[in-house]
Amino acid sequence: MSDKTTLDPVTLEVLRNALPAIANEMAVDLQRTSYNMMIYEVQDYCCALLDAEGRLISQNVGGVSHFVADLGVVIRDGLSRYGRDGFAPGDVLVTNHQRVAGQHLNNVCVYTPFFFDGVLQAFAVVRAHWVDIGGLSTGFSAASMVSDPWMEGLQLDQVKIHEAGKPDEKVMRIIRDNIRFPESSMGDLRSQLAACKLAERRLDELFTRYGTGTIYGALERIFDETERKCRNVVRAMPDGEYEADSFLDPDGPDKSLTVPIRVKVIIAGDDMTIDLTGCSLQRNSGINARTLAGPYIAYKALTGPLEPVNEGSFRALRVEIQEGNFMMARYPAVMAGWSRGLPTVVDTIVKALADAMPDRIPAAHLGTLGGSMTFFGKDPASGRNFVLQTIEGGGWGARPWEDGESATVSVCQGDVRNAPVETIELKSPVLVRQRALRNDSGGAGKYRGGLGMVTQMTNLAEGRWSASNAGRRQCPPWGIAGGGPGQASRNYVQTPGEGEMKPMDPVRMLSAAGTSVMVATAGGGGWGDPLERPAARVLDDVLDELVSIESARDTYGVVIDPATRRLDAGATDRLRAEKRAAKAG
Repeated sequence: MSDKTTLDPVTLEVLRNALPAIANEMAVDLQRTSYNMMIYEVQDYCCALLDAEGRLISQNVGGVSHFVADLGVVIRDGLSRYGRDGFAPGDVLVTNHQRVAGQHLNNVCVYTPFFFDGVLQAFAVVRAHWVDIGGLSTGFSAASMVSDPWMEGLQLDQVKIHEAGKPDEKVMRIIRDNIRFPESSMGDLRSQLAACKLAERRLDELFTRYGTGTIYGALERIFDETERKCRNVVRAMPDGEYEADSFLDPDGPDKSLTVPIRVKVIIAGDDMTIDLTGCSLQRNSGINARTLAGPYIAYKALTGPLEPVNEGSFRALRVEIQEGNFMMARYPAVMAGWSRGLPTVVDTIVKALADAMPDRIPAAHLGTLGGSMTFFGKDPASGRNFVLQTIEGGGWGARPWEDGESATVSVCQGDVRNAPVETIELKSPVLVRQRALRNDSGGAGKYRGGLGMVTQMTNLAEGRWSASNAGRRQCPPWGIAGGGPGQASRNYVQTPGEGEMKPMDPVRMLSAAGTSVMVATAGGGGWGDPLERPAARVLDDVLDELVSIESARDTYGVVIDPATRRLDAGATDRLRAEKRAAKAG
């Protein structure tokens, strides 16, 4: 192995960029060949390279953030299962088991070992959202209906589906026969495999050109430099212990108790400890997870949000969390709704540092992975089974210097996006009636929270609807520094013959043709006193239909003539003076 301190700087920079480029090329290959809208449109996946010890080398740009924390766990578990000598060129492994990286079972990991000079050197990994994995998994897991992992779907525990290049047809048939949409899921499996094989070819080119010593030396330098950059950011924060708490809506059998999230962040020099031991213990519902994704995402966002991610990104972070915590639940805890708590955990960690970093900390964002919509059935016109899936974004919290972003997925999701209207209507018997920003949903403040979305669809054929949009309805995204909360999310259903939409959370609901489902996602919290927002900006928000005239008056103290839609400066000054006096009194 070459000495990392004498590594040629030009070669180091070539490898620093070449390794992430491989993961990015894997993503392009996966996206172009997949069968499932959640991959080729929504981009609910990540592609990565890990070394033979399970250390993260690189992940594709925009890869789903909450996958990265568990990829090393998956590889190290595979190594403990088979041993380093238990892998061979041409092996292909598949796993989604919750005992290792507790997620919903649709998130299927496919990985292959890479050998050079007959020695195991690395692994190529693709984790992607399958449209179905049996049980109640179609689209997004029906978390409220699942009471154990076996109800959710097939559990694949480090299964070799290819051994030394030879497919195990028996295993493949078992998987295929237990999936409702085998064409889609097995097609996605082949796409994941193709992306991994592409990575093996690219790695072989690099190792052939530079040799193992140079590449390992470069990796150690890259990890060390990334760690140093993170430590430099933490060192600039004041030492101390910072705490915050928040809550998720009640879940499971007891609908009266909220789910507590209590966070402590300890800064000591350039070391950061994130303590989650005060969070709720595991629940009797699908909200449980087994992941360090929450603290990893928060730490990455605070220390190097624009830097490529690798093992060094997290080496300086210590996470304290006990077995049996709802974020580190013991298998077989139900984990079908594993992602519901993650965005709020991240928000709460960031919130804890508001005193340490008052010029950087935003208000809370939508607080869930977004408004998910699933509709599936058989198209009578074509006779083919179909599945529609999309994730509708919401509002992000306002920052100390600007408004929050609107209609954006959560901090946990990388470059995930909603499915285009054209693709939805082309691939399924559905008419998209509305996709718009949700008026008045952003929290009021000197800087306004981002707006949620309203998406309404009507099915043209019988099928089953599911819509997941919960998490912080009773506990909406909070404001900061005097800002107001964002508007909480809601789902609505209108069946044929009904005169209006009614609040409802459909789960695999059999729906006649002509049923309409609407998802209204949450807005982000506001930052600062709403009375300090310039009246001209409030007027612009009204003219852009982001804020109503009533809200402008009641919340911001800005008076706008409904007929002319012009600002009444004198009335605004008087109303704001009254509101400030009322606050002071």
